[in-house]
Amino acid sequence: MMKKTPRKKAARGRKVGFIGCPPSEVMAQFYDDELIDLDNQIPEVVTSSASEKLLPATTCRIIKRILDNALALKLDLIVFDDGYSKCDNARFLGQILEKLLKDVPLIRTRNDSTEPRGTPISDSFLPLSEKVSLILEGLTGTEKKYDLPPCPGPPAGFWGVPCADTSIYDLFPPGTQVLGWLRCCENRTPADLELECWVNPDVPTVFFAQTFCSKNILAKNLAAEYNGLYVDVDGPLSRSERAKIEAFLHFRQAGY
Repeated sequence: MMKKTPRKKAARGRKVGFIGCPPSEVMAQFYDDELIDLDNQIPEVVTSSASEKLLPATTCRIIKRILDNALALKLDLIVFDDGYSKCDNARFLGQILEKLLKDVPLIRTRNDSTEPRGTPISDSFLPLSEKVSLILEGLTGTEKKYDLPPCPGPPAGFWGVPCADTSIYDLFPPGTQVLGWLRCCENRTPADLELECWVNPDVPTVFFAQTFCSKNILAKNLAAEYNGLYVDVDGPLSRSERAKIEAFLHFRQAGY
């Protein structure tokens, strides 16, 4: 079952979309507005033909989703992290959005923070789907302090970015450690390449990226380095990819 995108209801009536993980001090200016994460699936937005017409077929599903969301939601403002913490495709998409949405200001930011906020969610006993939801929800309001005991021996690892098909998270056992850009996102240091590439060598890890995403370069090579499973998916998870992940976790005894 697809989860609703994290969003905070407006106090002043503005709809503010955001892309990536903008700096906390910038986001704080909009905590009284309705904040909408444009990277995520929004139930009321049906995938339109706009992204198919305007973007190459070899464009990541998330980039297509950002464009469809931005065009459909009648936003008052877009806050965009277009630094190294996002990706070149998103940066190029910013140019298109400025031309298509002339009446919607696009605030460009660069989150180059090196101040760690910690990763208690990523390292907790919680189910993977709940971890990802909490990390993304944390972008839409004042950062919360979580008193979550760490999982001392994670049964598995999930390296990557938020998935277009969130059902993939249900394949992993509770306590699965969150790695990659998602971990950096919780830490509020999305441009920290060293943290993004950190992997626990003793934990069976699935390295995931959306098809056509540049992070496939990291995912494939890290999977080879740490004897993990490399998976790239365009949109919905196929039966074969699902079976591949289930088999990897089973034979590596990942919590089963």
